[in-house]
Amino acid sequence: MFSKSSNEGYRSTIKGIKQKTLVYGQATLMACLKMEKGTRIPTHNHPHEQTGYLVSGGTRLIIDNEVHNCSPGDSWCIPANAKHSTFAIKDSVIIEIFSPIREDLHPDTEYAPFIQSWNR
Repeated sequence: MFSKSSNEGYRSTIKGIKQKTLVYGQATLMACLKMEKGTRIPTHNHPHEQTGYLVSGGTRLIIDNEVHNCSPGDSWCIPANAKHSTFAIKDSVIIEIFSPIREDLHPDTEYAPFIQSWNR
């Protein structure tokens, strides 16, 4: 799969957060997440390994109660089922890769199951 850069296709997951799937294959899915300063992704977990890279901005990432203050260029890998959350200290752009692919983030599905997973 190949995808050209575009500002179209973002979906709002919660107020202040926009996300879109960039590309996906049989085992991985890559997404771009835009978070406005002051927004938070509540503590949640899922059975997917999640690798991320902070493109711009600044975030506070908590993985299993360990706090990481992230600056552009920082990256992480969140193990499957680990509890984690994110807070945007600044307007931020994040690239994330999930394996196996998250069906709830697949462009042919709605994001409702993803939002519900944040309430665990």
